[in-house]
Amino acid sequence: MTQAPAATKALRRRHDREIVALALPAFGALVAEPLFVMVDSAIVGHLGTPQLAGLGVAAALLMTSVSVFVFLAYATTAAVARRVGAGDLAAAIRQGMDGIWLALLLGVAVVAVTLPTAPWLVQAFGASDTAAPYATTYLRISSFGIPAMLMVLAATGVLRGLQDTRTPLYVAIGGFTLNAALNVGLVYGAGLGIAGSAWGTVIAQAAMAAAYLTVVIRGARRHGASLSPDAAGIRASAQAGVPLLVRTLSLRAVLMIATAVAARLGDTEIAAHQIVLSLWSLMAFALDAIAIAGQAIIGRYLGAGDAEGARQACRRMVQWGIASGVVLAILVVASRPLLIPLFSSDSAVHETLLPALLVVAVSQPIAGVVFVLDGVLMGAGDGPYLAGAMLLTLAVFAPVALLIPTLGGGLTALWWAMTLMMTVRMLTLWLRARSGRWIVTGATR
Repeated sequence: MTQAPAATKALRRRHDREIVALALPAFGALVAEPLFVMVDSAIVGHLGTPQLAGLGVAAALLMTSVSVFVFLAYATTAAVARRVGAGDLAAAIRQGMDGIWLALLLGVAVVAVTLPTAPWLVQAFGASDTAAPYATTYLRISSFGIPAMLMVLAATGVLRGLQDTRTPLYVAIGGFTLNAALNVGLVYGAGLGIAGSAWGTVIAQAAMAAAYLTVVIRGARRHGASLSPDAAGIRASAQAGVPLLVRTLSLRAVLMIATAVAARLGDTEIAAHQIVLSLWSLMAFALDAIAIAGQAIIGRYLGAGDAEGARQACRRMVQWGIASGVVLAILVVASRPLLIPLFSSDSAVHETLLPALLVVAVSQPIAGVVFVLDGVLMGAGDGPYLAGAMLLTLAVFAPVALLIPTLGGGLTALWWAMTLMMTVRMLTLWLRARSGRWIVTGATR
């Protein structure tokens, strides 16, 4: 009678250790990424307002073009983790190399499109006449770093699949430090202005890609895996990534619609919305770290043919997601007297921000479940279902959000619509997880 509870507790402790060991470094690496833009902004901001405005436009375009390809990390993590679970490290690294080669090809294609269209893209984004030249300069130069950025995504997926989230953390810290030093040296020391900031970012991204490639190549040589491009493998990686691309684009559409609606509500509402969205995104990093752990752990269990282990790990990670969401909700409510004045001194913004922030707090336990189950299904390679579920969510959210300026309710209503969006995601993901149809064991799905 006492053995079963003791065994259950031991299993939970093992899952907890695995989740913490993977999630904590993953969280550090996730937080380090947006710091690149923050450093660039802090340094370029002292050059003048037009330069900072140009950087803002170019950085938004750059990050959008890169974030669309985040499937390179997600799909590679799941595929590599399955091979690891099956005990075939050579095939795992070979799978990862296919993802890296795909990233290089996509990166070159993006550069080929961005270079000639940079002025048009900047204009379409609404840059002012004074900011546009700086935005074009930054975008054109920084586009040379896109292949490295995409290779970093794919290589990060390789290491996550190999159950290693520490190396990405170290590389991210090194890249951030190098980027900061280069920006100061090139912008002010060499007098290159905003072009120096762009070149600093390109060099830092190239150094990060080189560091990742060094680690992966060493692993390939150790296990006898081929490094040469394989057309069939690259094609398979692309096919696995298409559903995740649809999912990502649908999610980006949700965020764009929310921002567009907030802008229609007025200047106060859009200002408050940007603050709420920034805090919501920051909390998403914490929950996404657990999702990343889920991708790696679930993929490994399924690759090893351990369906029951995958179910138990999924159950424990959902508990982690709910608990993390509750903690984040309490932190938001408790810190609101400090948070609100930190972002704005406008009393009208404060009044608009407070109720919306409380809605975000209420939604955090829901978000915890969403992020975890998203990671579980990604780790299982269940991309087609994720794509369909996110399209359904977009179809529910869009008409509700677009009616808010007409029906009233302001920013608070918009964030209730965002909570509805997260609830729909939670229901679709929970139904899939409960069905067990995501559980497909073996080295490949």
